[in-house]
Amino acid sequence: MSEVYASRRTRLRERCNAAGSTAALISRPANVRYLAGAAPRGAVLLLGKREDLLVCAVPPEDRPSEGRPDDALRVHVLPGAGGDPAVAAAGLLMGQGGDCLAVEEHHLTVARHRELRSVAARLRLADLGGAVEQLRVVKDEEEISCLRIGAEIADQALGELLESILVGRTERHLALELERRLVDHGADGPAFATSVAAGPNSGRRGHRPTDRRVEEGDFLSVCLGATYRGYRCEIGRTFVIGTSPADWQIELYDLVFAAQRAGREALAPGAAYRDVDRAARQILDSAGRTEGLLALTGHGVGLEIEEDPQLTPAAMGKLDACVPVTVEPGVHLPGRGGVRIDDTLVVRPEADGGPELLTITTKELLAL
Repeated sequence: MSEVYASRRTRLRERCNAAGSTAALISRPANVRYLAGAAPRGAVLLLGKREDLLVCAVPPEDRPSEGRPDDALRVHVLPGAGGDPAVAAAGLLMGQGGDCLAVEEHHLTVARHRELRSVAARLRLADLGGAVEQLRVVKDEEEISCLRIGAEIADQALGELLESILVGRTERHLALELERRLVDHGADGPAFATSVAAGPNSGRRGHRPTDRRVEEGDFLSVCLGATYRGYRCEIGRTFVIGTSPADWQIELYDLVFAAQRAGREALAPGAAYRDVDRAARQILDSAGRTEGLLALTGHGVGLEIEEDPQLTPAAMGKLDACVPVTVEPGVHLPGRGGVRIDDTLVVRPEADGGPELLTITTKELLAL
């Protein structure tokens, strides 16, 4: 992987040079890991004038789940406790004769930015913007492999839960069990806080599990994800508990399923982000189901669970091949509940079979 990280740093350096900066300071943890292989707590990456350095407050721990620093990258550990790696990196750059440093202003706090200016007064600070995030949008096949394994783990954990007795158990208990199963099957941990929503809570995006118990006749919405080697995937499904679905539940489920399918089928290299959103949203709009409608149809995934691109009505840009995204429309009816269906897919050209579905748990409306 060393050559992969070196290539990523080279691409970023070329962007910096084109913008007039000879060095860059990467502080956002996901960006540090993308470029360095690991992101120890508080560490920063300096793309220096003469060499690149991973600057850490403490020595990196050798934990596979947290990544391993690129062997070709020198690790600089601060000599004393309490130092700021970002400030130390600026000092190291001045020692290399650097005069300009691009920083991630969207990640630095005001206090940290002020300290950088006071300690490295001779450095001209520029804004790196979202340059690293833009590089991260298109994944290589090693990254996609990690997402694929994470999706398999999430599918397995969800499948086992569906085989257990659900009536009478609380949302909170089911969420904790799912997260335990993710780790049991090899995940670094959950990709985000697992959401289990029963009855009137179902269909709500980001619902935080409560002590509400699952009852017969409920819709049960589950959204979970696994982290594997730092990469995060997502899956969401909705089921009916203990009995045959009511007519309104079948009608609502079929509607959301049709919207989700339309969104999935719209994924193709060159498709506008907003057109993917529109494909799913117009089906719900035409049925008059705008209550509780999500602000977005999907988003990118990778080292973070919500990355670019954002599939929203106002999003600008077009999809590339090898971009993993979620498609997750949902409808929530206040006081009754709702449906959410969520998959992680990778954009592929039609010649390669079209979108690659990573999360394969059935989307049939099951009565559990």
